[in-house]
Amino acid sequence: MRLVPKAKAPAAKSEQIILFRVGGQLLAISSASVQEVRSVDSLAGAAAEIKNSGLHKVRHLLLRGEQRLFVVNGTIHFGLPLIPGTLVFILRQTRTALLIDGIEKMTSMTHLQSLPLAFCANERHWYRGLTALDQTVVPVVNPEGFLTDQEISILEASQAQQAAKEASLASAGETP
Repeated sequence: MRLVPKAKAPAAKSEQIILFRVGGQLLAISSASVQEVRSVDSLAGAAAEIKNSGLHKVRHLLLRGEQRLFVVNGTIHFGLPLIPGTLVFILRQTRTALLIDGIEKMTSMTHLQSLPLAFCANERHWYRGLTALDQTVVPVVNPEGFLTDQEISILEASQAQQAAKEASLASAGETP
């Protein structure tokens, strides 16, 4: 009688994530989605205020070389209690920076559960899924879910309007 060795189960694929808080709520994001983490204080000279953008969740524009990133206030985006943000995630491959309360820790997840049907409308775009860590269910955010293409167009149009207004005032010898 010949014994056949048991096939090993494939190792669970893990993904490095950052656990962070927004409005006191624990969330996760893939560490590969975060290009840089900066303190709000360190961005003082690189950020410009956006006036009358039409989007309450975006009040600042972050200038990074030729690229303009829109800073999304995470508490307003998720409809959570307003807590002053202390850190900003600069997200890869998006036009978004995310204002957050703080970072809990870096860890890895091995399973991403699909969103339950209770998550509807915009929430289905905001989150990639759910993961369980230390017996806590944590929503995993979609880095592309903070600003839609339409919202980016609105923000760019408001920036063009603001620049035209400032240019008009400058040519008339007034200050904005």
